[in-house]
Amino acid sequence: MLLGGMFLWFILLWILLMAGLLGIGGFFMFRKFLKRLPKEDGKSELDWQEHYIEKSSHLWQEREKTLLDFLVEPVPELFRDIARAKIAGKIGELALEEKASRVTEDHVIRGYILATPKRDHKFLRKRLKEKQIDETPYHALFQ
Repeated sequence: MLLGGMFLWFILLWILLMAGLLGIGGFFMFRKFLKRLPKEDGKSELDWQEHYIEKSSHLWQEREKTLLDFLVEPVPELFRDIARAKIAGKIGELALEEKASRVTEDHVIRGYILATPKRDHKFLRKRLKEKQIDETPYHALFQ
């Protein structure tokens, strides 16, 4: 009877673990699905992100690419490419809206702030201090 009871507890815990993992995976898949749904203009969030990256690719210089890579370094490696693409899309959008001749350090920092949630801004501030970049021009965006 003891072995049967332990086995039943093992099966119960296994079922709970699997249900939890499937729920977590489903949540992230559903979020990706929502981002792929077309909006009123016929394009999804990811379509616009790809559009801005493609249209602004010629504006990027090596220095700004290196800065973006430096800023997204704290992001876990599993999500780093997704974060880099989202931030690069926002940076491209800013540069194209301003009709800039190239992406600047200012575009990179503003794009990072606008593309990331507030909870990630402390990592950005830390990275800016490491690079000795003044964050005071961006205080309004941090709010």
